[in-house]
Amino acid sequence: MCGIIGVTGGRAVTDVLLQGLERLEYRGYDSAGVVVQTGTELWRARAARGTSSLAELRRIVDGAPRPSAAGIGHTRWATHGHPTEANAHPHLDCSGRVAVVHNGIIENYRELAAKLAAGGHVFSSDTDTEVFAHLLEDELTGGASLAEAVRATLRDIRGAFAVAVVWAGEPGTLVAARRVSPLIVGVSDGEGSEDGPEAYVASDIPAILGRTRTLFAIDDDQVVELRPGVMRVRTLAGKAIEVPQLSVDYDLEAAEKGGFADFMSKEMHEQPRAVGDTLLGRLQGDGTLLLDELRIGPDELRQVERVLVVACGSSYHAGLVAKHAVEHWARLGCEVDIASEFRYRDPVLDERTLVIGVSQSGETIDTLQALREARQWGAKVLVVANVVDSSMAREADGVLYTHAGPEIGVAATKTHLAQIAALEVLALYLAQLRGGLSPADARLLLADLAGLPDLVQQALDRDADVARVAERFADVRDFFFLGRHVGLPVALEGALKLKEIAYVRAEGYPAGELKHGPIALIEPGTVVIAVATRTPVWEKMMANVAEVRSRGATVVLLANDGHDETAEQADEVLWVPETHPLFAPVVDVVPLQQFAYHVGRGRGLDVDRPRNLAKTVTVE
Repeated sequence: MCGIIGVTGGRAVTDVLLQGLERLEYRGYDSAGVVVQTGTELWRARAARGTSSLAELRRIVDGAPRPSAAGIGHTRWATHGHPTEANAHPHLDCSGRVAVVHNGIIENYRELAAKLAAGGHVFSSDTDTEVFAHLLEDELTGGASLAEAVRATLRDIRGAFAVAVVWAGEPGTLVAARRVSPLIVGVSDGEGSEDGPEAYVASDIPAILGRTRTLFAIDDDQVVELRPGVMRVRTLAGKAIEVPQLSVDYDLEAAEKGGFADFMSKEMHEQPRAVGDTLLGRLQGDGTLLLDELRIGPDELRQVERVLVVACGSSYHAGLVAKHAVEHWARLGCEVDIASEFRYRDPVLDERTLVIGVSQSGETIDTLQALREARQWGAKVLVVANVVDSSMAREADGVLYTHAGPEIGVAATKTHLAQIAALEVLALYLAQLRGGLSPADARLLLADLAGLPDLVQQALDRDADVARVAERFADVRDFFFLGRHVGLPVALEGALKLKEIAYVRAEGYPAGELKHGPIALIEPGTVVIAVATRTPVWEKMMANVAEVRSRGATVVLLANDGHDETAEQADEVLWVPETHPLFAPVVDVVPLQQFAYHVGRGRGLDVDRPRNLAKTVTVE
């Protein structure tokens, strides 16, 4: 979720770059930088001071050479390499004449970097992005134009990316391309403007909105060459193509939200990409798994006899899913603890215990303190986090990063799904290390994992159906959420979302526990939302549903497509596509997020900023 801006032409290149970066601040960032062309040279400025990076960058850029023919800028959300100035974009080649900004992940950067280093290239950062600059350097040394060099380089790169490039050898030329990550191009003929013709590239519309209404969305593996007022688009093979113009009829505030009414709905719709990016590079063609920055050797992990997950809120629910996966595939005993209680129960830990801390921010104080306690007892500590170089990531023995991008809405949506996906990968990795997963089974499971982004999209596409159900129950004050097996964490997360977003009483229970007390609260008119997708305990779940129906409850069931037998027991159905039962929570939680969202919106509430809540809890 980095921010990219580029411009060629006009009289105020640096001002356009800085304004564009400021408009992309909502995406979140930990560093920022720009490169501008001055004559046949490049001038670069970078700053890495978290949310003050842009202010520092503006101070530095006040001394930039003017005028400039073209330039590129970037706000970085770290994925590879710590958030330092050395890792901030733009990145240069060895000569300092090629500059690159990049949003996404270069999956095969390690092998590319090794090949480049063997050829004499010297790297100055820990990022995956820098390999792009050095690959371009080789192509340009061979006599290619900048556009030709970009097309050739992209043929060697695997992964998801949006890139923008300038070269001192072609003043006034800006080249950009994308694969998966979004990229917007704008062109201005300069009519009625003192600046003359210009052309722009950006990762999102807000960066260039107001400078032109002639906007285009570049598609996968298309390379765009920009000069003032001119755009040319070609395929990787060099074939010229026409790109349809975008119709944009919203203002800057709406553009920051991608046209959505709020950040929560935007982030829910980003979930397929968040899950896909989290899986990207983990799933190898030979059926093995690759985990970045694990820093715990395979032999050490084989010695683990017990796993303990500590987390809070939605991260805790992701940990409950992980418990099923770790125990089923890796055959390791796995407990899940609420982080705020962990230190105070005198936990039994030793060097054969793997403690996994799960936190979106990597700064959650209860989880951080729990991990510190675990280290004191000699346990190995692994962190699942969304923020690179966070406190938990720095202190852990290993990190498994989710790549969900910044999440502005307080209620976790895309980061929750990304956490589950990452923990499922970890469970399979442990199973492979322990010899409990055959190559054939691994390939089948990895295929199911790879299909999750599409299934999440299918679930999201049913938003109108969920909205209709939510409207029916908009005035209800009490909800019961029921689940069993991996359906229980889904039910708990659904109840939490309804509390957070709609301020209604919503309680999640294991369905088998109903008759041990909670069923006393069931009476005619009580609304029960039950996770009844096809798990190994589906029949038992349906027996629990029958219990509440017989006492007059109104029942909403989460059911897999085509399972009419489930729907027959429901007053309303929220349909979801089916997948492997242990992967199902990634899909099943989506309509419950949407349900909470629509109930909250129906009550006129601010779903992005629920009362009394903070995005990151840094006090005990």
